[in-house]
Amino acid sequence: MFISWAKAEELASQYPNTLFYQTEQGSPPAKISDVNWLRGYWQGEVWGGDMEENWSAASAGSMQAAVKFSKNAQVKFYELITLSEYKNSLVLRLKHFSHELQGWEEKDEMMTFNLVKLTQNAAYFDGYTYRLVSPDELHVFVVIEEDGQKVETPFIFHRR
Repeated sequence: MFISWAKAEELASQYPNTLFYQTEQGSPPAKISDVNWLRGYWQGEVWGGDMEENWSAASAGSMQAAVKFSKNAQVKFYELITLSEYKNSLVLRLKHFSHELQGWEEKDEMMTFNLVKLTQNAAYFDGYTYRLVSPDELHVFVVIEEDGQKVETPFIFHRR
């Protein structure tokens, strides 16, 4: 979602924990080592089920995460996330898969989130935020479309 500055101001009140990419500002300089605090196994509850997010350590200019969402003892979907150095900044790419590993996005397509802002313990991508609240608590906020409306969805994870 590429937006203008005026639109970003309007969205700030609607989505208080997420920021949006503005083409005129671009992405700030960043290296993968800046977000190595993400590494590890994180678990949380959302949508009446359990979500696991397992991040690799930073290496070769990237990190990757395997995500599993299960409910009622059944896997509902998986995600593969990459976080990579790109054009002197970071980009997050994500693909969804069914419980049988059938891709939701087309074969050569993925969801792409440009870096908007980086702090010591938070990475703000386009509509997608990771915030390390404590060494063992991670808050993730994603703007998701539900029932035709965009909502900021919180995911609260604990390190396991």
